[in-house]
Amino acid sequence: MEFKDDFFKKVEKKTKVDKDTIINLAKKLQMGNMKDEKTLREVITTLSTMTGKTVSKEKEDKIIKTIINDKVPKNVDKMF
Repeated sequence: MEFKDDFFKKVEKKTKVDKDTIINLAKKLQMGNMKDEKTLREVITTLSTMTGKTVSKEKEDKIIKTIINDKVPKNVDKMF
């Protein structure tokens, strides 16, 4: 699926996240080993920066442990 530049312009205007950042994150998610702690920490840091939210070391560790141990709910409704 290919997105046009005007899509990225709308996203950037709303989120202040540029096209290159979005594409680089998508590539990291596609090509990265999502069971690798280093890759997961990079993704969490990138998302944290993109959203302007601070993720504590404890929260980051908990997220990583959940993903590595396959404890992420398969149904979104079970996450909340």
